[in-house]
Amino acid sequence: MASSCQNLLNALKDCLIHSDCVVKQQNLPSDCLKNHFTELPEECQSLRKATFECKRGMLDMRKRFRGNIIGSQFEYSPKDQTPTTGSATETPSR
Repeated sequence: MASSCQNLLNALKDCLIHSDCVVKQQNLPSDCLKNHFTELPEECQSLRKATFECKRGMLDMRKRFRGNIIGSQFEYSPKDQTPTTGSATETPSR
């Protein structure tokens, strides 16, 4: 897989591992995606859709030259941690 979607894929994996479907019900992450999708938190559902859009963008010929921007700068952090995207913690300089 191309590196443009790797951050989204890693974020989806982390989200699934921290979800109740895996932690409390002890299902496999792949089983949660296939059979228990409605039980997943909205974050995981959004990440799954974003991962799909990113993979689809890799096949879109219009985005070949411009680049696949959808998942290139994303990183997942659970709710109990601070976001790690960098832009939210930086102060603007003048």
